[in-house]
Amino acid sequence: QVQVVASGGGLVQAGGSLRLSCTASGLTLDSYTLGWFRQAPGKQREGVSCIRRSGGSTVYADSVKGRFTISRDNAKNTLYLQMNSLKPEDTAMYYCATDLAGLGCTMVNGSIVRVGFGYWGQGTQVTVSS
Repeated sequence: QVQVVASGGGLVQAGGSLRLSCTASGLTLDSYTLGWFRQAPGKQREGVSCIRRSGGSTVYADSVKGRFTISRDNAKNTLYLQMNSLKPEDTAMYYCATDLAGLGCTMVNGSIVRVGFGYWGQGTQVTVSS
């Protein structure tokens, strides 16, 4: 059974940092472009960052550019999201997912396109206080 789990979330003060991790079992992550998405109550799920198979190409939503860094360790079958200078508006449930459609990291209006991503992981909650 394929299982994808995000972890590392928590409560942090504005300006603080968190590092999220995403691991998978029954699936080799280096076969896929990977993405981080987030969703806050009452809002649509938005793509925040994306990384290609090799790790050499990364993209970020305008809202997190310069503050977040996506990376992957294929030897550990793990995806990461380093989040610095966190803001209250970053508060959301964060999910990782695989690009099953092979569309890559497509940006539209400053955000990563969600269509084509699958194997949604168990989300991890990030809460940033004022």
